[in-house]
Amino acid sequence: MTHSLFTPYSIKDLQLKNRIVMAPMCQYSVTAKDGIPNDWHYVHYVTRAVGGTGLIIIEMTDVEPDGRITDYDLGLWSDEHIPAFARIIEGIHANGAKAGIQIAHAGRKAEDAAEPVAPSAIKFPGDAYTMPRALTTSEVEERVQLFADAARRAVQAGVDTIELHGAHGYLIHQFQSPLTNKRDDIYGQELSRFGVEVIQAVKKEMPAGMPLIFRISAVEYADGGYDIDHAIELSKAYTAAGVDVIHVSSGGEGPAGARKPGNFPGYQVGFARQIREALKVPVIAVGMLEDPALAEYVVGNGDADLVAIARGLLRDPYWATHVAVAKQHGDHDRHIPEQYTRAY
Repeated sequence: MTHSLFTPYSIKDLQLKNRIVMAPMCQYSVTAKDGIPNDWHYVHYVTRAVGGTGLIIIEMTDVEPDGRITDYDLGLWSDEHIPAFARIIEGIHANGAKAGIQIAHAGRKAEDAAEPVAPSAIKFPGDAYTMPRALTTSEVEERVQLFADAARRAVQAGVDTIELHGAHGYLIHQFQSPLTNKRDDIYGQELSRFGVEVIQAVKKEMPAGMPLIFRISAVEYADGGYDIDHAIELSKAYTAAGVDVIHVSSGGEGPAGARKPGNFPGYQVGFARQIREALKVPVIAVGMLEDPALAEYVVGNGDADLVAIARGLLRDPYWATHVAVAKQHGDHDRHIPEQYTRAY
């Protein structure tokens, strides 16, 4: 059976009206205070719900203050954060979309932390970064609990799904990569161990019917970095631990070496298909997919179950509606907010 962008999709208790996902994108909003989202974030996310997006994943939201990329990022390290997120999620729901949130820790890529932490004391290249301190074994266990606590707060705020950020060189990725994990304890002997423990701890805080998404870098571009085979083995461990959907990206661990990331529409789709075929689990494809014909092809061809749009949704909050109308998708009128119908 061939699906389109506007074929509904369900996994566990999550029911989406279409296959369009808003990828999590940090806003680096200088008006954000102490990790709490404000009116900018409310308007930003709710507008995309008005614009017809099926699933909106709120940007990288961190489990402790020094786990943020910058001090202008969001967090869920205290119960005081819950009401502001709940307001956004209620607005998303009121406008016909479902809400997810990406929970993360920047690790050695925490630019504003006085002393970043990481699996090993290996600095991320570049002047914006400082030498991290290697976490002790007990501190690693504490970070697992921080992820669980953030997940509990996300559930209290009303999310429909949670995504764990295991890509782009952040803390979970740092543990799963031989380039950045040189530990000699259990978290170094088994590179998937930290991710697995985070998954298991987070699942305990989630309703049984709520799916868990994991974002992974399918390959690394730094010389000596891991390839798709390693990502597939990681994904097997993560799905066995409780992950329901894999969100397939790539890179972020450091400057590219001999292998360069693609800079063309759909350059990561092949990775998504490989993971989907190897694991027989739903996947989200992402990466320069805002051309409607390409997005349709990715879903229709079975490369991925869902398509995440990133910068395309920054440029056009109504991307989903505009695609539905331009393509005359069946009852495309239902994709237009009632208040705006006279514009079409």
